[in-house]
Amino acid sequence: QVQLVESGGGLVHPGGSLRLSCAASGRSFGTYAIGWFRQAPGKERKFVSVISWSAGNTYYADSVKGRFTISRDYAKNTVYLQMNSLKPEDTAVYYCAAGPSLQLVITKGAEYWGQGTQVTVSS
Repeated sequence: QVQLVESGGGLVHPGGSLRLSCAASGRSFGTYAIGWFRQAPGKERKFVSVISWSAGNTYYADSVKGRFTISRDYAKNTVYLQMNSLKPEDTAVYYCAAGPSLQLVITKGAEYWGQGTQVTVSS
């Protein structure tokens, strides 16, 4: 009964910012990693960023390094993705996802997925 619920998507102009939230429930994520993927229509799903729940280790795709920041709030069981300097290329449905380890999420994907939230960057 793992549930991941994303929120915070919307329409933003190039150069703007959004903060996505992923609220997790149903089990402990102490040994897990929670991250974000994105997918544009007709395109393959791509890894964006991930954070290990316990240690807070992070990893970012090259395309978002220096612009996006992932973080977590233990009390709220929530992971955030702060997105700054947004570009039209960032337009996609963003999915929160969880897997057993940071490296597995990066290389193989995730076991649990949210329903996604739309991010549109357009002038």
